[in-house]
Amino acid sequence: MKGLVQFFLLFYSVIFFGQNVITDQQTYSPQQLIEDILIDSNCITNVVVTNAVSGDFGNTEKSFGYFNANGSNFPFQSGIVLSTGKLNNVQGPNDSLSDDNGSNWTGDTDLEIALQETGTLNATILEFDFISTADQISFRYIFASEEYQENNSSTCNYSDLFGFLIKPVGALNYQNIALVPGTNTPVKVTTVHPEIPNACQAENEIYFESFNNNSAPINFNGQTKVLTAIASTIPNQTYHVKLVIADEQNYRYDSAVFLEAGSFKLTTDLGPNKLLNNFTALCGSETLTVDATQSNATDYQWKKNGVDLLGEINPLYTITAPGVYQVEVSLNSTCISDGEITVEYANLPIVTNTTLEQCDQNQDGFTTYDLFDSETSIITEIDDIILDFYETEANAIANISPIPNPNNYQNTSVNQILYVVIGKRNTNCISIAELTLSISNNALNILPLEICEDLTIDGFTLFDLNQISTQIAPQIPTNATTSFYLTETDALANTNGLNSNFTNIIPNTQTIFIRVNTTANSCFSVSPATLVVLNKPEVDLDYTTSYCVNNFPNTITLFGNNLNTELSDTFSWTFNGMPLLENTTTLDVNTIGTYVFTVTNINNCTAAQTITVTEIEAPIISDITFTELSDNNTVTVETLNAGNFEYAIDNPSIIYQDSNILTNVSPGNHTIYVREKDGCGIAIQTISILGIPKYFTPNSDGFNDYWKPLGITKTKDYNLDIKIFNRYGKLLKQLPAKSIGWDGKFDGIPLPTEDYWYVITRSNNQVTTGHFTLKR
Repeated sequence: MKGLVQFFLLFYSVIFFGQNVITDQQTYSPQQLIEDILIDSNCITNVVVTNAVSGDFGNTEKSFGYFNANGSNFPFQSGIVLSTGKLNNVQGPNDSLSDDNGSNWTGDTDLEIALQETGTLNATILEFDFISTADQISFRYIFASEEYQENNSSTCNYSDLFGFLIKPVGALNYQNIALVPGTNTPVKVTTVHPEIPNACQAENEIYFESFNNNSAPINFNGQTKVLTAIASTIPNQTYHVKLVIADEQNYRYDSAVFLEAGSFKLTTDLGPNKLLNNFTALCGSETLTVDATQSNATDYQWKKNGVDLLGEINPLYTITAPGVYQVEVSLNSTCISDGEITVEYANLPIVTNTTLEQCDQNQDGFTTYDLFDSETSIITEIDDIILDFYETEANAIANISPIPNPNNYQNTSVNQILYVVIGKRNTNCISIAELTLSISNNALNILPLEICEDLTIDGFTLFDLNQISTQIAPQIPTNATTSFYLTETDALANTNGLNSNFTNIIPNTQTIFIRVNTTANSCFSVSPATLVVLNKPEVDLDYTTSYCVNNFPNTITLFGNNLNTELSDTFSWTFNGMPLLENTTTLDVNTIGTYVFTVTNINNCTAAQTITVTEIEAPIISDITFTELSDNNTVTVETLNAGNFEYAIDNPSIIYQDSNILTNVSPGNHTIYVREKDGCGIAIQTISILGIPKYFTPNSDGFNDYWKPLGITKTKDYNLDIKIFNRYGKLLKQLPAKSIGWDGKFDGIPLPTEDYWYVITRSNNQVTTGHFTLKR
């Protein structure tokens, strides 16, 4: 069981640690690190380590040593590493901050002088001497740092320093060869990074590898791509190298430089790579001759993409196609010096000589050109293209004195020839085309564009200028384009163009200018065009009237009101969109709908007045409800139809009201009137409101001689049962509803002044009681 546990622990260890760089600071001495790990070559001799400086962490731990990729994706399988912190903190993954300091750990003056910086501390140093048999040495390295901070402005401002310093033994000054390729710029965080949003632009981004997440095989936040340090040497002379890295200003946020094992070797300088991404690629059929000559060389062998080029054994080789070219130079028949160059090609822009025509105001052969109008004729592939214009071919070839104002160029001779340099952006590849400047004198026959006045009679209206384009289409080249301008000067300069939907700014008549450009973007013609606002009739405002259907087939008369009648005006009518035969200003109708009265003048301009006829009808009473047995009753009138109705009671000649609710109505018989306000008819209905007189005076004077409920008619309430009682409940009279009333007597004897009681029973058994007064 114990063995099984050990197996799983071992398996877990391999899985967990096998994907990260590991370091070793004990196995190799500084001499072994340089001679056996970094150089490991019999062709570089007399290797002597003269100095090694590490941080003092109070134990055996160092700030330099050996590293192994340990199966991770780190670009170097092994090598040596120098750090500004503890070597153990170099190991991945990137899950902690390497942020170390050491006791009495100073900086390095040589590094500060070489990089023209100050304030270094915590410098890790390996120094050694060597002798080479070649005229160049190189080695590969990667710079990594915690000071790479993704999306953080600190990346723009702070960086530790490192240098690979070399000089002949005995020389005074060092040369730093840890440079951004093709520059004299030292490699550091602030010189090699991508764009930091809202902070700084990218710097030499093509040499930046990545910001590292917490699964990276090294414990640093970012790193460069694999870079190569190159130094020129004199064969068999002793050189001194100082590999140094240091914190700058403070110890915070460590950095490290990784040097690939076995990469310190003899090299042959074939010159810089010719690459698209740094804009040095060769162009078109351009060739490049590379020279591998060395004084102590015995043999040369050229290769392309790792394959020997048969018969290519001379020191010079001419490159005619893209590829990776290598050379092996045998030195003293014992050592090999390798050289390599990558060459990429960019296509030359394909150009065509062309002619740019421009319209000439006075036909003297001189005018102003926008030379960029020729772009699409010169070259069809316009993406990433740069154009410069020159007055002479010599200037174009020498790339001197380009025309400073190509979009506003005045030709200096008739049919002048200019020279256009067309370059592909981000390359040095150019082509040259000839551009002939010619004059166009085509005049177009353009009929006036006449448009009727709009609703506001003021001499201004909206023109569709595309109608002019349609009119002149037979006179201009196929697929030519048209544009419009207020002035001839604007048309010639092709500036301040008008929208095709244009409202004239001069009343009634205005001249504008039309410019026609060919598909080659040359001016074919500039010609005037006249815009005319035609007078139109005026009519009165639209209105709505009504027709009383109860009066059918009688008619009403519609009046079309023409406000500025001319003798030549003609009139027409439509009903619901259908034309009518009437051609006068009036129309008799008895049908509801929409009528349009149209006036047409001699310009064939029209104005229309819409008259809407709506239906009205006489009111029809559907129900009248009211309260009873009160001195102030309420009457509500309902109609079967809707309309603009008004209401009255008893005396319609005095007052009508808009409300269908009549208030303060006394008991008795009343007449209700409902009429349509526009005179379409009236509805009449009588009602009887039951009420009880409060007293009567049976003195035979002809006034109130009888007591009887009010509002009883032959058609209403004849079936009432009316009983009269004295104060003691004695029945004095049972009164028929159709009788004249009670005369105040009982058995022929007049009763005295007193209150008497009534009980009224309806046919539905509803009972109403109360009292009244008999006055003598």
